[in-house]
Amino acid sequence: MNGAAPRRLLAVLVFSQVLSGAGLAAGITVGALLAEDMLGSTGLAGVPSALFTAGSALGAVAIGRLSQRWGRRPGLVLGYGAGVLGSLGVVAAAALNSVLLLFPSLLVYGAGTATNLMARYAGAELAPPDRRGRAVSTVLFATTLGAVAGPNLVTVTGDLALAWGVPRLAGPFLLAAAFGAAAAVLACLLRPEPLPPERRADGPPDDRTASPAGSGPTAGQRRGLAAGTAVMLLTQLVMIALMTMTPVHLRAHGHGTETAGLVIALHVGAMFLPSPLTGRWVDRAGPHRVAVASGVTLLAAGLLAALAPPHSVPGLTVALVLLGVGWNFGLVSGTALVTEALPPARRAASQGLVDVGIALAGATGGMASGPLLATSGFPVLALVCGVLAAAVVPVAVLAARGDGGARCP
Repeated sequence: MNGAAPRRLLAVLVFSQVLSGAGLAAGITVGALLAEDMLGSTGLAGVPSALFTAGSALGAVAIGRLSQRWGRRPGLVLGYGAGVLGSLGVVAAAALNSVLLLFPSLLVYGAGTATNLMARYAGAELAPPDRRGRAVSTVLFATTLGAVAGPNLVTVTGDLALAWGVPRLAGPFLLAAAFGAAAAVLACLLRPEPLPPERRADGPPDDRTASPAGSGPTAGQRRGLAAGTAVMLLTQLVMIALMTMTPVHLRAHGHGTETAGLVIALHVGAMFLPSPLTGRWVDRAGPHRVAVASGVTLLAAGLLAALAPPHSVPGLTVALVLLGVGWNFGLVSGTALVTEALPPARRAASQGLVDVGIALAGATGGMASGPLLATSGFPVLALVCGVLAAAVVPVAVLAARGDGGARCP
């Protein structure tokens, strides 16, 4: 692949991420509120988040295996196609008031969210090792425009849904068209393939990720893979648990869906907007330092959310912005650790398995957040999330010391 091709392919990935970001944000903003209305229980409001993150686990496995066998392009296109079907299923379930249709539709919708995150690995394929952090962050940053616009379209899409005889809260899922547009862009323009056939099998070794011929992964590779996975699992669990219940908490204290949409939009923007700076930081200082910063930032977010007065939208907004920034630090640094630890011959499939764990962690956070909110209140939920996030710090420090202390916090 010549020098211009990687830049052009990265531009295609960026464009598709802008489109898919709007579809990604739909379920985040109103999923819990829709479930609360359809199920009639605050304790079950975390079910949508759990379902579409569980669905994203299945999607991550499928996309990883498809990408390893056929290439990145087919895997991403099929994943976004599943996101379209799931979104339309949620709209139909709301129109029919059918919980039996809602649950499987949320599972299928999760494949779209998995695809959005799996695209970051395609970005990493297009960069040399010393620029992988920046490549990953560029793809994540592109999600910002669509992801911030999506929650702010709650009112517009809600009005459109009502005009079509569909409940207002199902309106944001009409943004499924964004997933379809992203799939079309990738199918037509992501050529040549970022992961060509010679790199899907036992091809040439890839710099720092290569093990000696005939050997298994080195101790350093196993350590990096374990640390990167743990960082992403913890940050995803904490972020999903706290984010999912924020709209429910706001509505319980008299705030409307427009306020919840604004808070979530700022949170989602914070999840992706810092990406260019985060990527440069990872490349220059090393992923371990950035992982430590992730744990500290998420702890601060949990403490602030727990201490903010129930009616304080500004206080909760700042906490959710910190939550997004901390998640960004964890995802970019964790992705860098995992990518460095895997050789090309099994990179895509293994990355899919890692993202299964991330999705299951998110599902756990979504399922546990509703009952914890219903029984103990939002401050306790936020405090528990902050304490869990603090575990990222020792994980990163121990992994750095095991690597000989290079760029160790």
